[in-house]
Amino acid sequence: MTDTENTQKDLSQRVKEVMIEELMLQEEVADIANDAPLFDPEGIALDSVDALQLVVGLEKSFGLKISDAEAAKKILLDVNSIVAAIQAIK
Repeated sequence: MTDTENTQKDLSQRVKEVMIEELMLQEEVADIANDAPLFDPEGIALDSVDALQLVVGLEKSFGLKISDAEAAKKILLDVNSIVAAIQAIK
């Protein structure tokens, strides 16, 4: 595994930990797929209140600022899109 892959895996793990902690999810880190849709009933099934809490948690934990609803729609698709947004600010 390359350093980039390791960094991405570590970041994915940390994003999932923030999601579980901030949203008080019952899932374990291993239960959350990186490509599971966050707001789809087939995925994690988050709602708008969860979205707000997640945005606050991501800013607090990673310094990721999500300024508007359009940006949120693109960033909060799944764990992979969150990781990509965090890597883009680093």
